[in-house]
Amino acid sequence: MSRRDERRRRIEDSFEEFRLAVAAALGNASRELRRLADERARDMFEVVVRGEGVDRALADPVLSAAARREGFKQRLADTMIDRVAAFREWSERGPDQLTALVEEVAPGAASWPPEQWLGRPGTADGSEGVPELWRIGTGVVRSAPEPRAFPVAVPLVDHSHLHVAAAVEGRPAADALVENLLLRLVSYFQPGLVHVHVWDVNQLTGSLPGLYPLTRAGLLTVHDPARLHELLDELSDHIRRVHTGVLVEGHQSVRAVGGRRTEPWRVAVLFGNRQALKEEHQQQLQRVARNGLACGVLLIIVDIPVTVNSPIETVTIAADGSATCTMSGRHVAVSLDPQFPRQQVPLACAEIARQREERRTRLSTFEDLLPEAYWRESSASGVVAPVGYDEGEPVHVALGDTSPHALIGGPSGSGKTNFLYAMLGSLAARYHPDELELYLLDFKEGVSFAQFAPGRKDPTWLPHARLVGVNVNTDREFGVALLRFLADEMRRRADAAKQHEVTKLEQLREEDPDGHWPRVVAVIDEFQYLFGERDQVTAQATQLLEDVARRGRSQGIHLVLSSQDVSGIEGFWGKSAIFEQFTVRIALPKARRVLAEPQNDAAVELPRWHAVVNHESGVRPGNEVARIPDATGRGTFDRLQAELHARRPPELPEPILFDGSKVPNLQALPDFRALGPTGGNPTVLLGQVIDVAGSAAKVRFARTPGRNIAVLGSLPEDAAAVLGGAALSLARQHPPGEARFSVACLAEDAWSHAEKLYKQLRNENHAVDLVRLEHVRALLDRTAADLTASATGEAELPLDPHYLVVYAVDAAHTLLEKKDPGTRSSGLDSLRTVLKHGPENRTHVLGWWRGVQRLKNSLPPGVYDDIGAWLAFDVQGKELLSFGPEQVMAWSPRPRRALFFDRFEHARPQVVIPFDTGEEP
Repeated sequence: MSRRDERRRRIEDSFEEFRLAVAAALGNASRELRRLADERARDMFEVVVRGEGVDRALADPVLSAAARREGFKQRLADTMIDRVAAFREWSERGPDQLTALVEEVAPGAASWPPEQWLGRPGTADGSEGVPELWRIGTGVVRSAPEPRAFPVAVPLVDHSHLHVAAAVEGRPAADALVENLLLRLVSYFQPGLVHVHVWDVNQLTGSLPGLYPLTRAGLLTVHDPARLHELLDELSDHIRRVHTGVLVEGHQSVRAVGGRRTEPWRVAVLFGNRQALKEEHQQQLQRVARNGLACGVLLIIVDIPVTVNSPIETVTIAADGSATCTMSGRHVAVSLDPQFPRQQVPLACAEIARQREERRTRLSTFEDLLPEAYWRESSASGVVAPVGYDEGEPVHVALGDTSPHALIGGPSGSGKTNFLYAMLGSLAARYHPDELELYLLDFKEGVSFAQFAPGRKDPTWLPHARLVGVNVNTDREFGVALLRFLADEMRRRADAAKQHEVTKLEQLREEDPDGHWPRVVAVIDEFQYLFGERDQVTAQATQLLEDVARRGRSQGIHLVLSSQDVSGIEGFWGKSAIFEQFTVRIALPKARRVLAEPQNDAAVELPRWHAVVNHESGVRPGNEVARIPDATGRGTFDRLQAELHARRPPELPEPILFDGSKVPNLQALPDFRALGPTGGNPTVLLGQVIDVAGSAAKVRFARTPGRNIAVLGSLPEDAAAVLGGAALSLARQHPPGEARFSVACLAEDAWSHAEKLYKQLRNENHAVDLVRLEHVRALLDRTAADLTASATGEAELPLDPHYLVVYAVDAAHTLLEKKDPGTRSSGLDSLRTVLKHGPENRTHVLGWWRGVQRLKNSLPPGVYDDIGAWLAFDVQGKELLSFGPEQVMAWSPRPRRALFFDRFEHARPQVVIPFDTGEEP
């Protein structure tokens, strides 16, 4: 063999060896791949069997064929062994766990045996939750080696509808199941909270005869088999009404509203004959089923083929009476509970009806309006409280985003005050003072709201009241002040909401849980006084009311306006933007123009102690007629207030009380008590401003021209109250000996007042002179001479301030007009010098002139700037035009009230009440 052939052979042998090695490797890989694929297939088989269940898997042709292959048999066996072990564990503990679960979520009549509750009407009002399950029978697992029974229950009210499908022979069992469930429902809740409607395609009467005693109380209605559409229309209307009247604060269901259930459940039972309904009935039934659960409508459908897009449980009853249900599955055989004792069922229903009728016909009391426990409810989404009863069921007033404000109307004697007490008491008992604040204003001549503030006889007060205004029929400005306060509070809340990027109070409270954001309810009784005249007060009130009415709803500020007769309020009724915001209308007997006229005249024939409560802007379909209990008698609101007062937080301040019939005391005023030596420009307190805070009218005595004060009026008592308060407030700001007071009385009828002030200033250890008419010229000449010497540099004035308090300046005109023979100057010139140059040198005049013209006579002709601030009592507004803005024209004098204007501080004048400066020392 040649050398070349030898090399060729070796190469071929090497390639053959390589080929065999590759073939061996590929064969091993193929075998490993087939092994892994087989293992994967067996794993997937086991996963599917365990997920689908052995029985369902073996019923599948593909899976059952696979189960016969080697390897797959073992996986099936392992699965069945594990299932037996798991089932054994469940069979040992599962029935007990299910029994405990049903007892927990289905207490009382929802699951207990009938002998424990049948014949005793329920007491649940829905506020403490609703049973999640309702018992229908007992179940056992069919394939269990040692079957143990456990209760079977289904979800119903608020959770699911029920569909019952029965064989012909099983129909009696279906009737018994429905009757048992209805008895459990009507026996668990208070009589009246469940209304049953029955429709049977086969018979006009005869369905569920044991429940017929309920018809006497209106709790059971049997519908004509030929008029299914009327029942479905009624249910549809109810759902619409609940959506527009109850689910108005963003709630998804009546259950989510919380608190005591105000809307009864409607249970509609439809008995069919296994035939489909007409197409139009089927579609309407689907709509009711889809929307009903959220609105408290439950459907129990028997032997009607139906498909609904809503939670629904199905119970299937065989010919032998055995059953299965979707709640427990087809592997559980359900033995339905036997029909409850035939003789006891009508008796139990009769007792429920009797209690329902008793509740409807009995006269409710103020006590019935109150909750079992005080201050448990949240005002985040609004406030709701019962104010009366209609056939035993509470009628509520709700204030929130969609029903922001209320309008109450009723002539004198119709019970308006009683209604307000009932409403306020019901609200105050439910909401903590941190959840609700009340601002109460009564314009009529009475003290209806004085009860809510501490008094001499009754020191208690309503903890929710932050402001109480009584006897303000002549102080319309106080109503404007309240509306301005509400507008400012509304803007404060809007700013906070903007910072937290929210739009409503409920959202603000979520974003700022540490903030203080209670609901605010402002009640203004006889509010028409605000609009009683065509003047600036009416204009301001209208503007502010419109602002608060439109924008207050989202910030949790609500208005309740009441009136004897609202027909003549031009400023209010001419503003539809205001009127439309008052969607809650309450009409007392013979009330006019509160409800929508002329369509709704329900208040015309209303008996005494009743009211029409309407949350739909007064249209007739929104009427609810309520009997209002006595809330003003002894032992009603007064007792509630005492209980709430005892519970109040210790840091809660007393409400501000504004009583238009009382004169404010200077020493009790917070602004006066806050005064003290400052070393700066002192502040003069002249009276109490008519505002929410009860603050003082102030003038700052800076060292600038015009810082003098004039009091205008004819009565010395009015002038003395202002001058006395002003001088005493100044005295409080200077240490003893560091201020001089010259009290000059130029009219005999004011002498007692001047002497009283002299003694009060002396008691404060201040330097004070009391000057009569014959010495006033010397006082003015001396003071003017000192000021002139200081101006020319001839002498220096003392550094201490000097206050000239002059009673009846004009009484000295004759004396002051005389000229000095030597200097040819008069005392009037000295007065004008003091008025002109005194303030810059810490010398100020506080004078009383008995008329506007008399004041002008004391000043240089046409020059009025030396009087920077003034108060006018019995002076007509037109006389004041020389000293103030155009708004003074609207001023009409009234007792114990003054018009105050400071040209350096005010754009418009203010009405103030002069002080009581206390007894003479």
